[in-house]
Amino acid sequence: MTSQTDGDLERLLEYLRDSRGFDFTGYKRSTLSRRIQKRMEQVGTDGYAAYLDHLQVDPDEFTALFNLILINVTSFFRDEPIWTNLREEIIPRLLEHKGENGTVRVWVAGCASGQEAYSLSMLLAEAMGRPAFLANTKIYATDVDEEALEEARQGVYTPDQLKGVPDQLAKTYFTPDGAGRCVFDRELRRTVVFGRHDLVQDPPISKIDLLSCRNTLMYFNADVQAKILSNFRFALNPTGFLILGKAEMLFTRVRAFAPVDLKRRVFVATSDEQSDAFPPAPRPMDPADPDETVQRAAAFEVSPVPQVLVTVDGRLAEANEGARSMLRLNRGDLGRAINDLELAYRPVELRPRLDEAENQRSPVTIQGVEWTAPGGERMKLDVRIIPVFARGGALIGMSVIFQDVTRFVELEAELQASHHELETALEELQSTNEELETTNEELQSTNEELETTNEELQSTNEELETMNEELRSTNE
Repeated sequence: MTSQTDGDLERLLEYLRDSRGFDFTGYKRSTLSRRIQKRMEQVGTDGYAAYLDHLQVDPDEFTALFNLILINVTSFFRDEPIWTNLREEIIPRLLEHKGENGTVRVWVAGCASGQEAYSLSMLLAEAMGRPAFLANTKIYATDVDEEALEEARQGVYTPDQLKGVPDQLAKTYFTPDGAGRCVFDRELRRTVVFGRHDLVQDPPISKIDLLSCRNTLMYFNADVQAKILSNFRFALNPTGFLILGKAEMLFTRVRAFAPVDLKRRVFVATSDEQSDAFPPAPRPMDPADPDETVQRAAAFEVSPVPQVLVTVDGRLAEANEGARSMLRLNRGDLGRAINDLELAYRPVELRPRLDEAENQRSPVTIQGVEWTAPGGERMKLDVRIIPVFARGGALIGMSVIFQDVTRFVELEAELQASHHELETALEELQSTNEELETTNEELQSTNEELETTNEELQSTNEELETMNEELRSTNE
């Protein structure tokens, strides 16, 4: 695909956003281009620019394109092991925390035609009992597809769509409508609020106990995934659960969630302390204690991590063996102002960071600093500046730590590359699966048409046999 074609695709996405209010710019380009090209083949246009012209003269085309981009593949109790885990492990834990009269708030993001939201309502009603469920439960089911939402609000499904519902639940919560379809329980349906919500643009729903977003994040790029996951973390209560789909992992570098059951994609939000806080500061030093000073000096000297100590007035107080070797320091440099040493600006501009740590009285970290070791080896360093306090609370200096994170950065890059490859493979697998499901539906429809034609032929054959009998009788 040429760069000009890439530009045409971006202009097409901008047109969809500006004219229709649907922002697909955060979606993965590989997914978008594949599905848009499929639609272009169906209408017989060549290139994104030509298809944009087609959209501008045929407004109805947008509906077909929109339905193709947002393939609503869902079913009742899809991926049975996940629902078994919800019924046996997650929901009991959730209800135990909420107590008898606590309100349970559920958010199903990307609900499509409603089967997942209704599946959750059945599980909760079974666990809580109907009266408690009706009084204390609210389920918010959201999607960007208005047609799918309208179908979900009706709560009417065919027998084929109910295949995943256990027989007992089907008898309890569905009623035949006399037209060969089944209607979901009206009382339970009133607890489910269906509404249009764009995960990228709209603010999240708050105070949620159970958030299900299955096989939806996979359509977005990493930056948009990070934004959505940040909103999910805001939406969840501290004891809330996040459920993702089989095709999804937390590929982004967001540390907002920790796994409860990774195999079944169940997560909880991490606390602020877990995700953002510095590790605890070392115990305050007291130079007035001779024994402690000797012990700490020995431990400091043999530490495998290069480290220097800087006094409050900006002089080099001490440098351990690792720091002297890495930064080309010697014992004669002790006591000198760091501004007179190469240390002041290599490997990082140190003076302003020292002032920042002193003013804030908290650690300062500079990540990913490039450094060439004396032997010519290229390194990546994390530089940490930690205020050091005496037992009385007075600031007595700064500890500057130079941690070699080269291998960690390399492994992280390899991991990200592996995640990207896996993500691409999963995306292609999901797309293939969706196409197979679509093909299966088409085959099923064709089979039904053939059965109808066969019935008509059989009826015609019976009529011919009757006419033949009449002719035979007349001849006789």
